[in-house]
Amino acid sequence: MKNPKNNLHTFVILAYETSPHLEACIKSVIDQDSDVIIATTTPNPRIKNLAQKYSLKLITGKHTSLGGDFDFAKNSATTPLVTIAHQDDLYEPNYTKEVVAAYQKYPNSAIIFTDYYEIRGRTKVKSNKNLKIKRILLFPMKLTKSTNKKWLKRTPLAFGCAICCPAVTFVTKNCPKSLFASDFKCNVDWHAWETLSKKPHAFTFIPQILMGHRISKDSTTTDSINSGIRTKEDYQLFRRFWPKPIAKALTKFYQSSEDQNQF
Repeated sequence: MKNPKNNLHTFVILAYETSPHLEACIKSVIDQDSDVIIATTTPNPRIKNLAQKYSLKLITGKHTSLGGDFDFAKNSATTPLVTIAHQDDLYEPNYTKEVVAAYQKYPNSAIIFTDYYEIRGRTKVKSNKNLKIKRILLFPMKLTKSTNKKWLKRTPLAFGCAICCPAVTFVTKNCPKSLFASDFKCNVDWHAWETLSKKPHAFTFIPQILMGHRISKDSTTTDSINSGIRTKEDYQLFRRFWPKPIAKALTKFYQSSEDQNQF
């Protein structure tokens, strides 16, 4: 098995079924100063063969829910910092370096997260409507870099989920082991950030584009949009910040941006 390169950070690649992008994800993190492991609740020969090819530890668990899989992945590592790397996504070569530096500067953080680009087919999209809105919501965090003020942590979440899940690194000592909701099918990340925003630990933002998040017609998010689950969960989350009329209006507005997740 591949030996850890440091004792601070681990990429846990959460692998599911037979993604054609899994190997590219592995290649994007394998040479960084991090340990790398693969976690899956759908073991199969392809995942096993790639783990063997790159001498990576493979951890298997039982699927319970999307949130359960995320918690399983997060808790599979033993280092102070854990990034749940989604199998379809890519990480820039200096992701680990920047995250570790931020942790050393802000050790009271619960999460450390970066800016990101979208991967649409073979194209890296660094700016579009959705990305612009999220960067506007994160602008106060860009100014402060790190904050434990409740209102400031909640500002990027009150108008939508501005924090991209695969761009997040968890400071494990400052996060509960059970963080992701088992009854959510899409917004497990938004729910988690909202939960953490009420805790005393800081949110730390690195305003550099350090990873790529793939937008795919086969993604869980796209499936949830098409089935209507996303809209229901959006409203549930908005209600944690706003009274019913405002929550309904924001949910309707949020729906108008979902066409950018379509192919």
